[in-house]
Amino acid sequence: MQRATSSRVASGTPSDATSSPGAMVPSLNTRPRHLTLLSPAARKALRQRMLFLRQASVQKIAELAGASGPELKGFRHELAESDIPDLLLQRGAGLAFARELPQGGLMYLLVRALRPRRVIETGVRPGYSTVWLLAALEANGEGELTSLGPGPTTGRTPGVHDVGVGQFVPPSLRARWTLVLGNTVQHLQRILSTGGPVDLFFYDNGPDVMRARFELRSAWSSLSEHGVLLAHHLEASSAWSELCRTQGLAPQVLDAGPPPMGALSMRRASG
Repeated sequence: MQRATSSRVASGTPSDATSSPGAMVPSLNTRPRHLTLLSPAARKALRQRMLFLRQASVQKIAELAGASGPELKGFRHELAESDIPDLLLQRGAGLAFARELPQGGLMYLLVRALRPRRVIETGVRPGYSTVWLLAALEANGEGELTSLGPGPTTGRTPGVHDVGVGQFVPPSLRARWTLVLGNTVQHLQRILSTGGPVDLFFYDNGPDVMRARFELRSAWSSLSEHGVLLAHHLEASSAWSELCRTQGLAPQVLDAGPPPMGALSMRRASG
């Protein structure tokens, strides 16, 4: 495991977090690769896509986090003024990633409202979701993110093959981030067994149903009293609907997408 460092160190020069010895993954470099020049119109369209929020999904975030209307209104104003989309575009999240772009703003709102101290995501690749999670933790002034990867590329946009693991994550957002390379069951078991309860877990680790079942069930049993479990690409396997049924619930959908994203909270299940 390597601790990613921030650009806010005394020297002002960030250190790269590279893969552990023998891990068959690319290095996590500070300089993005495979950038494409975008027209002003294309940049504007991509920015709007990143920040698009369905009102029904925003309301579900309020329920998941127990947040008030005024709180969410303030967080939405933050998003409207945010430079996160521009940062992502600068790091390479261009047209090739259009299908990957929705729902980042929703994740930002959820983290701002929930104020999690311990966040875990699995299946990290370029780090699109990672950026939104880290930006919200930074805005909260508390919380840590552990990312396990690299995730599989099956079913994802071809552009994912052309970028490094964590390429989208700028040095300025790495102070709260730990990247664990290897993406094995053993790694996840170790992560979940240390550090206390998890406040937010994001499953984005591909369509393999056995992996999804294991990760979702393990994450659910590790959540804190008000923890939230997120899952991406609900259509890819039956694992999410199976987990929801064990709680006596219909499949819980946070956002219809595409791709659809689910959310289940301890608050909802215990209520």
